[in-house]
Amino acid sequence: MAQNKLHVKKGDMVVVISGKDKGKKGKVLQAFPKEGKVIVEGVNVVTKHRKSTNPQKPGGIIHQEAPIYSSKVMLYCENCGRGVRYGVKVLENGEKVRYCKRCNETL
Repeated sequence: MAQNKLHVKKGDMVVVISGKDKGKKGKVLQAFPKEGKVIVEGVNVVTKHRKSTNPQKPGGIIHQEAPIYSSKVMLYCENCGRGVRYGVKVLENGEKVRYCKRCNETL
């Protein structure tokens, strides 16, 4: 079953809550809502062997981040210093902002 909406978006700081990279935090580099996955900086790094295609692109062993399920990450609150649940509130000017449920700070 494909998800169409993720609880995190590109540029968010998140912390991994399960799996081999549990406890690591990083920025969301890319989000894939149809697959329900995200790519997080420094998390789920895989090794790829790339063949040289031309002289400007040399081959070799390349390390890059692979997607992980979005359910394995939580939004990170700088104030609390941990992964937190969040809520959405509407400001006086009509702008929607996300806030930390623990400390009520905007994220």
